[in-house]
Amino acid sequence: MTKLDQIKNKVGEAEDFARKIWLAGLGAYGKSFDEAQGQYEKLSAEASKLFDELVVKGETLESEAKAKIKTTTNVEERVSEVRQKLGLDKQGSDDKVEELSAKIDALTDAVAKLAAK
Repeated sequence: MTKLDQIKNKVGEAEDFARKIWLAGLGAYGKSFDEAQGQYEKLSAEASKLFDELVVKGETLESEAKAKIKTTTNVEERVSEVRQKLGLDKQGSDDKVEELSAKIDALTDAVAKLAAK
């Protein structure tokens, strides 16, 4: 083998080795991209699943809250009805106070007339 053949052989080996380094770099980039893509898809799926779970939980809480509000409203209505029947509602109380004040005034006048006789 001649010196020129040896040099060509070494240059070919160097080119082959440089090509393999280049391909290894491309492979590393491709593998990193694939892994990143996989992680993104996994996170996206998990986020979507979590969002759906939160929506379901929110719907449940909303239903429970509406039921409690309805129950509370019914209780408040019942309490108001009982207060009215017993004459304890504010408007009824004000009317009763005025009525009693008028009766007291009438009794005071009657007592004053009796005392004057």
